[in-house]
Amino acid sequence: MKWVAICFICFLIGCKAGDSNTPHIIIETTYGDIELALYANKAPKTVAAFLSFIDSEFYTKASFYRVLNDDNQPSNAPKSALIQGGIWKSNRAKAIHIQGIPHESTRLTGIKHRKGVISLARTKPGTASTEFFICINDEPGLDFGGENIPDKQGYAAFGKVIHGMDIVMKIYRQNEVDQYFDPPITIFSIKRK
Repeated sequence: MKWVAICFICFLIGCKAGDSNTPHIIIETTYGDIELALYANKAPKTVAAFLSFIDSEFYTKASFYRVLNDDNQPSNAPKSALIQGGIWKSNRAKAIHIQGIPHESTRLTGIKHRKGVISLARTKPGTASTEFFICINDEPGLDFGGENIPDKQGYAAFGKVIHGMDIVMKIYRQNEVDQYFDPPITIFSIKRK
């Protein structure tokens, strides 16, 4: 029975022989590589969608294009520290035609927005697709019930940086204008490890 469940999860996320429930990916950037572990056993729909985008090479010549820090957010609003990337700046036409992913909130997955956690950007629940962000600090305001999003549904966290947090920090410190990197930071590709 357990083997059937594992096979079904692998079918959903496109596992290859030898893969575990924690596939690793590499984000190749101008500043170096970032390796992340994805939690397919906790956020299966989110991980499956993200891996399908990777396998379809959506992230070839993508970018980190947005940054949130203490200096570029309103003083009277809850703040976050993160870098956001995807294909919104490099291939917006493709990004807007991707079907939204069912929302797997932190209440369902148990994956909290801690330092190094990767999560999907969205407007409403169920609208997340190719755009993602990496937390610079612990960000409880981005979790289910958190104060940083009016609908209180939080964002869909689905993995964590395991190598290359120094690269994330280097990107975070790059020049920005009104929350957007100037220039955007190139993502050469995102690949399975």
